[in-house]
Amino acid sequence: MAQPGRQARPHFSQPIRQIFLMLMVIVLSGFGAFLALPQVLPVFQANPYLNGFIVFVFAIGVVACFWQVLQLIGSVRWIEHFVSGEISDTVRPPRILAPLASMLRSREARMQLGSSSTRSILDSVATRIDELREITRYIVNLLIFLGLLGTFYGLATTVPAVVDTIRSLAPQEGEASVDIFNRLMTGLEAQLGGMGVAFASSLLGLAGSLIVGLLELFAGHGQNRFYRELEEWLSSITRVGFATDGEGPAELGAVGAMLDQMNQNMTALQEMFAESDASRAVVDDKLGSLADAVAQMTERLDRRDQSAEALARVADGQDRLVDLLAQQGAVAGEGMDAESRMRLRSIDVQMLRILEEMAAGRQESLTELRRDIDILVRALAPKRMQRADADQAAGPRALRAGRGPRAEGDG
Repeated sequence: MAQPGRQARPHFSQPIRQIFLMLMVIVLSGFGAFLALPQVLPVFQANPYLNGFIVFVFAIGVVACFWQVLQLIGSVRWIEHFVSGEISDTVRPPRILAPLASMLRSREARMQLGSSSTRSILDSVATRIDELREITRYIVNLLIFLGLLGTFYGLATTVPAVVDTIRSLAPQEGEASVDIFNRLMTGLEAQLGGMGVAFASSLLGLAGSLIVGLLELFAGHGQNRFYRELEEWLSSITRVGFATDGEGPAELGAVGAMLDQMNQNMTALQEMFAESDASRAVVDDKLGSLADAVAQMTERLDRRDQSAEALARVADGQDRLVDLLAQQGAVAGEGMDAESRMRLRSIDVQMLRILEEMAAGRQESLTELRRDIDILVRALAPKRMQRADADQAAGPRALRAGRGPRAEGDG
């Protein structure tokens, strides 16, 4: 049976060592060129256009090598940020990791790949790395070609000059030996000019191809290490199963497909249970807070009930006091004086106000309790609906996964 993939944090090395070695090569090459410049500059000036073009191609090759290493730095950063969730889906992935980004984003939080998907990703990454190397390889060959081109161009100008020099050495009537020697010197100057073009272009082309090839070697080491680390990380999140990829009997392929599908269903069911446990924990926390609020409200209502009982006893005592005073006034033949009546009236007003405040507080507490219960019901309703939908969808999916490959095997 297939094993579920493991969530592993990638560990990639930045190509710091390769960048340091490449910079050392550039610095040493520049220092050597600076030391040899006074001796070779007159030779290079024999054909400045061709030599300048060779230097321009050499600069492009150096920039291309460093660009390859910078691509690796961006790819390593993107993978680390993507796995840690610090990068959004709107950020464009590096060109090397475009297929990896599309596959991992399609699986969202379930970062798990099949063996065929892993092979496809590795092949695509290897192809893209080879495409980057083709530029520097072409530049190396182009530098060699330009050096040979300058060599043959210099030889092409030297050979006719040699022929002309040999022909000019034939003595004329009445010509002195000094004139013949002057013609020999003029011919040798033309030959040396052509040889300067040949040697200068060859030196520039071969030296440039050597330096660019060395930079490409260091960049290739960084790319190979990145590919190995990517392969190791992908193997840690690859799901291994019994799928035969079209090899072997059809029945074995059908069984492997069925087991693979069952593994996917079990993984989805496990994730659904994990989400259900998390939502249940949240609901338990909310229920606990609601129970605490209800307990506090009950204590508050109990205290208010005790206050209401005390106030009721006070009201009864007041009624008895009024009756007693009325009886005393009837006996004395006089009613209560105005001051006593005002005090009794103020006591009645205060008692009514206290009763109204207690009723309003009780109504407010009940309203808060109803609102909290409504909020809890609204929070629990979507979870129950999602759980019911997931349970209904998981059953037919498992049945289809079990019946589909069996039907294919029977067919």
